[in-house]
Amino acid sequence: MKIHLFSRIATLAIALVLTACAAPGPQPGSMVIRQGKIEQITPTTIRSEAHTGVGAVLGGITGVGLGSLIGGGTGRDVAMVAGAIGGTMAGAEIANRAAQSMPGQEVFVRTDSGVLVEVTQPIMHDLRVGQRVFLQGSGHQTRVIPQ
Repeated sequence: MKIHLFSRIATLAIALVLTACAAPGPQPGSMVIRQGKIEQITPTTIRSEAHTGVGAVLGGITGVGLGSLIGGGTGRDVAMVAGAIGGTMAGAEIANRAAQSMPGQEVFVRTDSGVLVEVTQPIMHDLRVGQRVFLQGSGHQTRVIPQ
């Protein structure tokens, strides 16, 4: 029974590690370049993308390890599960707090097709209102680049 429960917890931990480390790669043909004119630039703060998944997994594994040191039998199994849950939550919170912020800018661009696009990116000092620019990429990866 103990080995069966431990193997299930280990399988879950491995699945969480693999899921947390997975990142979507670039899709072939996904690079989109549009043209437009900057209408507004607003200073902002960009919070770095914390790897909360990694923190959660490491916390969960630590929690299971600590829980296995407590008691025996069914109580030990309960302690391991509680340790996994508590460690996962604590690890994710620690990873979130460790995220660094950096100065950035929200750039509002009116594309040649008339659509208003807002891009948040690190500060580029050579951008100004009224300037013609390229919008490079799509979705979260879009960047404003001077023409």
